[in-house]
Amino acid sequence: MTQTQELDDHVSELRRLQAASWPAGVPREITYRKGKVPLSQYIRAEAKERPDDAMVHFYGNTLSWAEVDALSDKFAGLLQKSGVSAGDRVGVMMGNCPQFTICFWGIMKLGAILVPVNPMFKAIELTYQLNDSGAETLVFQDDLAGLVAQVLSDSPVKTLFATGAAEMIGNTNAIPLPAGMGSAPNAPNIARLLTEIDSADAFQGPDCIDLDAVAALNYTGGTTGMPKGCVHTHGDMLYTVAAYCGAAMGDIGPDDVIVNFFPMFWIAGEDLGLLAPVYTGASICMLHRWDAIGWMAAVAEYRASAVTLLVDNAVEVMRHEAVAEYDLSSLNGTSVCSFVKKLGSGFRQEWRALTGSTMVEASYGMTETNTCDTFTLGMQGDDYDLQQQPVFAGLPVTGTDIIIRDFETGALKPLGKSGEICVRSPSVLKSYWNKPDETAHAIRAGWLHTGDIGMVNEQGYVHYLGRRKEMLKVNGMPVFPAEIEMLLGRHPSVVGSGVIGRQDAAKGEVPVAFVQLALDQDPPLDAETLRAWCRDQMASFKVPEIRLVDSLPMTATGKVKKDELTALL
Repeated sequence: MTQTQELDDHVSELRRLQAASWPAGVPREITYRKGKVPLSQYIRAEAKERPDDAMVHFYGNTLSWAEVDALSDKFAGLLQKSGVSAGDRVGVMMGNCPQFTICFWGIMKLGAILVPVNPMFKAIELTYQLNDSGAETLVFQDDLAGLVAQVLSDSPVKTLFATGAAEMIGNTNAIPLPAGMGSAPNAPNIARLLTEIDSADAFQGPDCIDLDAVAALNYTGGTTGMPKGCVHTHGDMLYTVAAYCGAAMGDIGPDDVIVNFFPMFWIAGEDLGLLAPVYTGASICMLHRWDAIGWMAAVAEYRASAVTLLVDNAVEVMRHEAVAEYDLSSLNGTSVCSFVKKLGSGFRQEWRALTGSTMVEASYGMTETNTCDTFTLGMQGDDYDLQQQPVFAGLPVTGTDIIIRDFETGALKPLGKSGEICVRSPSVLKSYWNKPDETAHAIRAGWLHTGDIGMVNEQGYVHYLGRRKEMLKVNGMPVFPAEIEMLLGRHPSVVGSGVIGRQDAAKGEVPVAFVQLALDQDPPLDAETLRAWCRDQMASFKVPEIRLVDSLPMTATGKVKKDELTALL
């Protein structure tokens, strides 16, 4: 049998197993709601069919579909007047606000390429991304004016537009502003985005309607070396959101409201705050950043039906002293991400009692695939998803295949055996921007080699074990930090944890868990008691050393900074 035939047979068998495991009520096929066209055309259609319906809610201000369509047309026209054309890169560096939405869809219509920039960057990071992408236009939040001025002479940027996050809030507002919002400096001598849009001529087209045209450079987190720009097309965006909304968000449509606080410069925030509302026709209540009171007020005010949270956020809401003041019963779908706190049956029961909604793990994805490669919706009966070991990631979404290969030889791994997760999907990045060697290493014969360790079990379910570089060898046995973190998360006193390895002369490596505990323990939990609990929960070679810490170093997207934990060793 040839290797090609072996692979085809293996994929066919996986698809058969996954079809047998497919949960009832989750569609098996993708039905593109308004056709296989770029999502900017979905806005055009909605603006024509229901121009006055709400599209964006932002702290008391509501923008209709027609308004967003018109404003994004004018931004596209402004870019065109400034010399930007199809294929040119445009940097957008701001937190969540309607201006981000307007800029995003204007860039999409023009056929330019979005370069989302993390507003928490320092000068060296911003300089690198602007130079790597070649962005000559930058729209930025004006409290970052000092940073932008610092890097201009070392960047290709020629055109600047500034805006304040609070410039598009309403006059009356049931949702309180997060602390500090609206107190930004005015970025003197920089063209004001909204003023320029107001006086601009609308883009006359033609719109970019090529699904294969590059739409965005979404930069990876740079876990190895400097970040790389993932080249994603309009087709990548459309497939991602169509597959995800069908399999993971349930029946969401024009009558629904989604609340999103995930930062839209991050790939998950782009999917949730920009793409999903447009694809489904739902309106989006946008929060500038996470704030428990603001989030509860938004759900209650707009009778929101779909939300995505970190488990940490959900626990903060459930334990908040003011939670009884807000009606959260409108929620139908609650998707959660287990980064620090892990989803457990206790949290799920508590959330269901509070809202009537079931917390569903958002599951597996990465910037290279536009995220959302698997789903777990429909696998919550008797907490089936939470009982599976190791970390359960569900089934691949329709149109995506996941296989496991040997890291060294590339040989297919049998069911139940761990190896490298390889993904084939319509939304796999087309390349790393200007990095042909890295592209050739990552994408081979149409399969993305992720560098993640995983396993597919006998029912076709995917399990995630962690990054290869994080895997530990304890007395020759593989130990996966993600699994230990998940198990620690089941202890009621553990707020969060981060596990790394420590070199050991006898064992090779030993796992070390940095653990943050809840403050209201009675009696207080000590490290040795927690380690004894671990001995009852996991194999002896997995039991970590425990280091109790007051807080864990976190990234902007809610993940533990493992490099800083290493420094603490």
